[in-house]
Amino acid sequence: MPEHTHQHDRSCKEVFALLSEYLDAELPGDACADFEEHIKGCAPCVAFVESLRKTIDLCHGFSPEQLPAPLTPSAKDQLFQAYQKAIAQKKS
Repeated sequence: MPEHTHQHDRSCKEVFALLSEYLDAELPGDACADFEEHIKGCAPCVAFVESLRKTIDLCHGFSPEQLPAPLTPSAKDQLFQAYQKAIAQKKS
């Protein structure tokens, strides 16, 4: 039996484009219904949505035990110089 491979179509691309708004419950009702109708029958999109949802939940639950110390003036200067050098190299 040949293995079925999923072909991403226009609907999949629309799902990816609307994903953030969907997860934030910012989609209008009809767009949300269309979104849910598509992912109901599209295993790769379901997996992607669930993966992103879990990632967001993990990020919301993250709380570092200790914040890093602010950069020293010397470190800020070194960082700025490295940034300027990278910009100059990119321009040339």
